[in-house]
Amino acid sequence: MIKTQICLKPNTRLAGSVNILVMSRTVTQLTSPGDVRDTWERPLHDLRISVIDRCNYRCPYCMPAEVYGESYKFLSRQHWLTPGEIKRVAGLFMKLGVAKVRITGGEPLLRKDIVDIVSSLSDLPGLDLALTSNGTLLSRRAKELKAAGLRRITISLDSLDEEVFNEMSGGKGDVSTVLEGVEAAHDAGLSPIKLNVVVQKGKNDHTVLDLIDRFRGSNVIVRFIEYMDVGTLNGWRLDEVVTSAELVEQISSRWQLKPAEPNYRGEVASRYLFEDGQGEIGFISSVSEPFCGDCHRARLSADGTIYTCLFAKNGISIREPLRAGASDADLVGLLQNLWRNRIDRYSEQRGKGKTIEKTEDSRIEMYRMGG
Repeated sequence: MIKTQICLKPNTRLAGSVNILVMSRTVTQLTSPGDVRDTWERPLHDLRISVIDRCNYRCPYCMPAEVYGESYKFLSRQHWLTPGEIKRVAGLFMKLGVAKVRITGGEPLLRKDIVDIVSSLSDLPGLDLALTSNGTLLSRRAKELKAAGLRRITISLDSLDEEVFNEMSGGKGDVSTVLEGVEAAHDAGLSPIKLNVVVQKGKNDHTVLDLIDRFRGSNVIVRFIEYMDVGTLNGWRLDEVVTSAELVEQISSRWQLKPAEPNYRGEVASRYLFEDGQGEIGFISSVSEPFCGDCHRARLSADGTIYTCLFAKNGISIREPLRAGASDADLVGLLQNLWRNRIDRYSEQRGKGKTIEKTEDSRIEMYRMGG
């Protein structure tokens, strides 16, 4: 074993007034990092990379307009990781077992160099690369993203009803533009396309059957996501959660469903097939059926902060040692120690009534770390 010393500024506060825990530490760097496990023996397989903290929507459950108005100060561009830095960090994560990367935001297509980011990441051998977008800019970028090496895409669309969509997006965008993005992704060969739908009681739960009716039998897999308490500013209430079990019951009243085996261990969505062979749908049940025990995802924010849970209270900056000249061995050791000390099981604790108190800085907002 080789011991290396990485010295970072303690408790750095970056743009957006979010606490980033950065500690002086001695890391133990293994010559062959291989498969790293956390304190609950969970491996590290997936990496979510948020490339930007800005978005052209103001969805109330993620970036409510009353908080993130025109005067809100997002990260300055010099704080964003560059395409080369993103590629380097992703490559280091791959040394520890990561095989899948999903590019997120904010809205990742707002970055003018998004094609460069995709191209850089696609150069990493054996990497499964996907991207999540709200679809508004996709019709003009789908072909070049595919040509740059993107394999799959997930698009957010909470309703086909224009009025409901308008409420769910904070008055931004429109349904037809998103549908054009879905069509462009299909034409570009980004397949299968996944369509993420956050379901809130009394908001859009009455429109879920319309979405299935529109995409059933196509190459689009609709996935329903329980409304989650990510961050502390979205006004989350348990009584606004529509559970996956409730949705399965509602959908089964119209179409016969049968459970399907997961594609791999730790798959986030529970899969259901239509009995008549017209495709599948999925359910992401973080509130009613927590999947912490099989969570093997890390998250990298646009400013180079690493989080080990979607509900994290703090993260570790890799940007500072990266730009200070740290070697790959140093950085791998930092990542290795971070994952080995991981204890996150927030959703399970919430289910047992041990929810973290909602104070201003208690949990990082979703737009910073990516969904």
